[in-house]
Amino acid sequence: MGKCGLMGRGARKPQGFRDVDGILLLDKPTGISSNRALQNTRFLFKANKAGHTGSLDPLASGVLPICFGEATKFSNYLLDASKSYRALCQLGKTTSTGDAEGDITSDVPVQVDARDVQRVLTRLTGRVEQIPPMYSAVKHQGQRLYKLARKGKVVDRSPRQVEIYSLEMIALSDNRLEIDVHCSKGTYIRTLAEDIGKALGCGAFLARLERTGVHPFWEKDCYSPDQLCTISEQGMDSLDQCLLPVNSALVDLPEFILDSLAVSNLKQGQAVQINRTPLSGLLNLVSENGQFIGIGEVDSDGKLSPKRLMNTAR
Repeated sequence: MGKCGLMGRGARKPQGFRDVDGILLLDKPTGISSNRALQNTRFLFKANKAGHTGSLDPLASGVLPICFGEATKFSNYLLDASKSYRALCQLGKTTSTGDAEGDITSDVPVQVDARDVQRVLTRLTGRVEQIPPMYSAVKHQGQRLYKLARKGKVVDRSPRQVEIYSLEMIALSDNRLEIDVHCSKGTYIRTLAEDIGKALGCGAFLARLERTGVHPFWEKDCYSPDQLCTISEQGMDSLDQCLLPVNSALVDLPEFILDSLAVSNLKQGQAVQINRTPLSGLLNLVSENGQFIGIGEVDSDGKLSPKRLMNTAR
């Protein structure tokens, strides 16, 4: 991030941190961790509270949703969201980490064409099982796998089922395969690249990765650190205009409008009887004046209970 948002070591926390609510789509650059990108952005917005949803490795770039303030209460809906990626796979070589950071562990000639690749991509589309890579944040007996891997340890990992909704070849040239992936949460693109190489019989590793989208924000603006730095020169109001509403993460939930009495009861932790809806399950709750209230849950008897509500008393 540009100088306007970089805290750096020993930098003092600025005065004027504030309560700000909303979701920012950050275009994270390579060479920086998701946590550092988060802290830099939080510093720039002077936000009291912030969290990111779905880490990107330092070598990866692209869409990193950052939740400010009350939006952090609903960040799990973005963690569970499907995502899309543009990935570059280096065919003919494998590495110790499955990506460009690792040491080369094999190097073989590549004799594949576009038809071979298409057959493999078709086979790997749909519900598939993946074994989490050793260089991942998955825990084994209380320890992160990547910490064990750095000590040279390899442990058995249970396969996990993920879903590849679409897998498209963009280019194949000079033993480098570029693909577009739309997948469920928990999908390891490094593992997918290795699986593609294994199925082609030549091996592969992930040479470059860009996250191109996160549901439900496919058509929303995404801001680079440099863009945010430029916007910040115009003041906080201009920065805040980059934020999406808190409930923009909940578009898959049915919206339900409540009168003022029902809102008041829910805020006091009381369930209210709802007789005018056939809906059940989770609802996106909005007051009559259009204010987002939070999430409620309706049972089979039409009783609406508060699940997670906004703090509007700040």
